[in-house]
Amino acid sequence: MILKTSFKSIFATLALASMASACGSDPEPQRVSTPIDRPSIGSGDSPYVHLLERDSFTGFLTGYSYWDNTPPGSAAISHPIIHSRASGTGTYDNPVTIAVGHQKVGRKHTLDFPAGTRFYLPSLKKYAIVEDTCGDGNAPQNGPCHSGRDGHPWLDIYVDGSRMSSGQADMCMRSITGMVEFIPNPGPNYPVIAGPVSRSNC
Repeated sequence: MILKTSFKSIFATLALASMASACGSDPEPQRVSTPIDRPSIGSGDSPYVHLLERDSFTGFLTGYSYWDNTPPGSAAISHPIIHSRASGTGTYDNPVTIAVGHQKVGRKHTLDFPAGTRFYLPSLKKYAIVEDTCGDGNAPQNGPCHSGRDGHPWLDIYVDGSRMSSGQADMCMRSITGMVEFIPNPGPNYPVIAGPVSRSNC
């Protein structure tokens, strides 16, 4: 089985070093929460499978676009649940596709958050759903999407950007990058700014 992965362009992974100049300073989460204790990996089970709405956490948010998806110039995803392609407006019923890290044990690939997990992101006022894989290569567990950032999980939201240039999409991804609050398995009544991230949050 060929694993479909989506991963941001080299800019998005290397931009972390220059993020302070691009964005002013690392965004602060809206509500302080402690890093999630990452269980020992190796059994093939997702370490975050039992999170509840009350278990909000701070995570590192990045974005990927139509232009730097795998393959480039596409909205292909690895784990379709609601959508057949990366999309979403951010409402509860139409959450935005989000990609998460994964591990590989033998031939088995396991997402860090199970496919279909919903999140609410207060910083974007959007719901998101795990439908894609973040990370490439033969050792995905060694990649930043799986290992996280500063003890926090790393999640990569689809910004779309198909109706703008790749450069404009890159600027959008830069603008949302940082530590933000994630509310897992949320209820349906949080406020929403509807629309693709590239047109409603950038």
